[in-house]
Amino acid sequence: QLRLVESGGGLVQSGGSLRLLCFASGSNLAYSAIGWFRQAPGKEHEGVACISAVGDDGVTNYADSVRGRFTISRDTTTNTAYLQMNSLKPEETAVYYCAEIPGCRERSSIPRPAGDYWGQGTQVTVSS
Repeated sequence: QLRLVESGGGLVQSGGSLRLLCFASGSNLAYSAIGWFRQAPGKEHEGVACISAVGDDGVTNYADSVRGRFTISRDTTTNTAYLQMNSLKPEETAVYYCAEIPGCRERSSIPRPAGDYWGQGTQVTVSS
């Protein structure tokens, strides 16, 4: 089955950019909808972005707070999904997770993954 591992987090100044990677193994991520989520200290997981399976046309969706600044993408040749984050804000400091999700549709909420296991994630810290 599909297994996802996040990487690419780090420390960036306010207004800076960062690209997160989600490496997939065990299956082809083209068959899956992928979501990016983040959890700030003391808060619940928040859906950030998602992309549908290739068979569902690979549509994307974003949280209102990141639309226009973040871009989710997928490279099927390397079995890797990405989250390009631009113009980062200090309040976006969080642990970021990628996960297989049931689907991704425009103008809809980003679905949560099945179960409550979020993996290790990757820490993103935005300094002011």
